Amino acid sequence: MRRQIGETGRVLFPPAGLTVAPRFRASTPPLTDARSRLPPRRRARQQPPRVPRSASLACRASSSFLADVEQAPPDPILGVSVAFRESTNPNKLNLGVGAYRTEDLQPYVLDVVKQAERRMLEADYDKEYLPMQGLAAFNQATARLLLGDDSDAIADERVATVQSLSGTGSLRVGAAFIAKFMPGAKVFLPSPTWGNHKNIFADAGVEWDEYAYYDAETIGLDLEGMLEAISSAPEGSVFVLHGCAHNPTGVDPTMEEWEKIADAMARKSHVPFFDVAYQGFASGSLEEDAASVRLFAKKGIEFFCAQSYSKNLGLYAERVGAINAVLADSASAKKTVSQMNRIARAMYSNPPVHGARIAATVIEDPVLFERWNEEMREMAGRIKTVRGMLFDDLTKLNPDKDWSFVTRQIGMFSFTGLSEAQVKRMTDEHAIFMTKDGRVSLAGLSQAKCAYLANAIDDSFKNA
Repeated sequence: MRRQIGETGRVLFPPAGLTVAPRFRASTPPLTDARSRLPPRRRARQQPPRVPRSASLACRASSSFLADVEQAPPDPILGVSVAFRESTNPNKLNLGVGAYRTEDLQPYVLDVVKQAERRMLEADYDKEYLPMQGLAAFNQATARLLLGDDSDAIADERVATVQSLSGTGSLRVGAAFIAKFMPGAKVFLPSPTWGNHKNIFADAGVEWDEYAYYDAETIGLDLEGMLEAISSAPEGSVFVLHGCAHNPTGVDPTMEEWEKIADAMARKSHVPFFDVAYQGFASGSLEEDAASVRLFAKKGIEFFCAQSYSKNLGLYAERVGAINAVLADSASAKKTVSQMNRIARAMYSNPPVHGARIAATVIEDPVLFERWNEEMREMAGRIKTVRGMLFDDLTKLNPDKDWSFVTRQIGMFSFTGLSEAQVKRMTDEHAIFMTKDGRVSLAGLSQAKCAYLANAIDDSFKNA
């Protein structure tokens, strides 16, 4: 229907002589029911009763489309801290989470971190997004820290490095890469291993299995079982290896054993996937703790490696890490970076900048770098001291038992050999909170508490 416009510009609607049809459909009956003819007051009284808002909300909540979601079990590691906080025992000890504590059992912010942050504040950096690959200065620095300044792989541009969300995020990007570009490959994890490894690969849709690593009888490395697993696994499998300070056992191969492991991997064309969470923190030496990774690189073995700066720089909350792929040629490295960038883009878009700038500043500045090495030696030294004291106290309490594993193990953890029932007694009777597998974090133990822990361990071995 057209509208007519008069000389004054006003719309003339409807045009003369045109009959306008009703706005409702012909089939729609006019509102002539009984309620429409009631006076307003009576009509109001005929309305249905109003449902209270609280009842309406309760009705909606009881029929949520997520009502059938199962409650997830507590995290086996982080749940320990929750239980610790709820305890009222004045002697309680939290030896569950792997976080460094001072002799006063307080969190420690490294001096070099404070210095780096002061410099960053003076530099007045912006807060713009980083590229998907992360901070370039950090990526260059972390690759050199891992592989060494004289690395042929770095010189030949055969290293693909992408900044990621600490060790967990780096492993997750690597797992997604394996799922997409190595379909059908199975990942083998050491038994036992860090509890989150299984979650990471399972959530990426990667099939995983376990290989022999720890010998409960010797409380040491099961090298024979490990080599057998490497030999019998399908060619081209992925083997997760702890670069240093194996979590949870603290049992590391010697360099001679690493040589055998590397050669066995090469014979089957397996792909090692190193998890390096403690470089410099385990022994106090960045060089020593990277020796296993550098050995594989020098042998020309291609591998993945996830790095974390939570422990060695104390940047737990900053989520600083990297996923690296050390490859046979530069073209493959460039393509790998491009695909890892795409994976990161879909997961978290780009990584945070603050912690990466701290790490890059510390690694690149000679003065800060030397001070960082001193602080790592101090932290590693404190843990070695409490290891020695715990060994002495346990030996005094029970000289018939071999406690030498306490000092043979390395890093922040000690795998005590306590059973789940014995761990329960440690918590129930002594308020010592730890993971059910018998792992204790010696980074959370002070010299003043060594005797208390020794008594609890001895009691639980004897009475549970």
